[in-house]
Amino acid sequence: MSTSAKSIWIILAAIGLVGASRAAPVPTTAQIIAKARGYLGSDAALDAVKSVHFIGTMVTAEPSPDGPKQVSSGIDIIFQKPYRQRIMLTTPTTVQVTGLDDYDAWQRIQERDQAGRRRLALLQPEMIKKLRANTWENLNFYRGIEKRGGHVQVIGPATVDGVATVKVIFAHEPGITFVRFFDLATGRLVLTETDRGDRIREEGDVMVQGLRFPQKVTSVASGTDAAGKPVENRTVITFERITVNEVFPDGDFEVPMIPDQEPAPAVATPPVVPPAAPPGATTPAVQP
Repeated sequence: MSTSAKSIWIILAAIGLVGASRAAPVPTTAQIIAKARGYLGSDAALDAVKSVHFIGTMVTAEPSPDGPKQVSSGIDIIFQKPYRQRIMLTTPTTVQVTGLDDYDAWQRIQERDQAGRRRLALLQPEMIKKLRANTWENLNFYRGIEKRGGHVQVIGPATVDGVATVKVIFAHEPGITFVRFFDLATGRLVLTETDRGDRIREEGDVMVQGLRFPQKVTSVASGTDAAGKPVENRTVITFERITVNEVFPDGDFEVPMIPDQEPAPAVATPPVVPPAAPPGATTPAVQP
């Protein structure tokens, strides 16, 4: 599996818990979610979202004999209610497409230097669950997770990057959680953490139909280099265009009806894009 393919599942700090006997009361779950949603847009605008389409550039660090080399790839991400997702990553060597159509999910990899050479694999149930959760996160803007069997848990106050935040866990099921830190004053999403410990931050604002989206999403994952030394793998997605409520044909998400021309590839993990300020996730967002 390529490093870039591994990186895109990350489409998402040291945290110091703050506590004092005279600290202000922690807001209720409903208050936190209402403020976080209010930062993104009105309830009417958020509830009207049926699809979100992100187009941009993803930069990763690929290993090379001379050390890590920056590699830029095109990325195209679609989320559509209720549970449809399509992520196309165009790297210098391949075009990788990951699709979700409710309970069906797949990944197709095509070599760019050999026209027509494609490999198709169906994704396993655990990956499908993660894709469904990520799709929900990017289209529902923090509210209503209980309807799909999940829950929200407020942990308490925390300081992140010098900002007073509240730590909240969005749990879809065991092994699929998004830990978010919201600015207590504004409701802005300051940080998202995934189950694997990936840390996702967002920068900039892009306003689309009265909704606030991030311009850039940076995800940092801990790993090791070829020598076994600890390193931080950084993935940066910069959005060049974001559209809301486009209508996409069913075929964009359905399992492609093509014969395998090569053995099924090792399945790459797609990105968690954090929710708007998602994908992280995301994300993605590129909740999230």
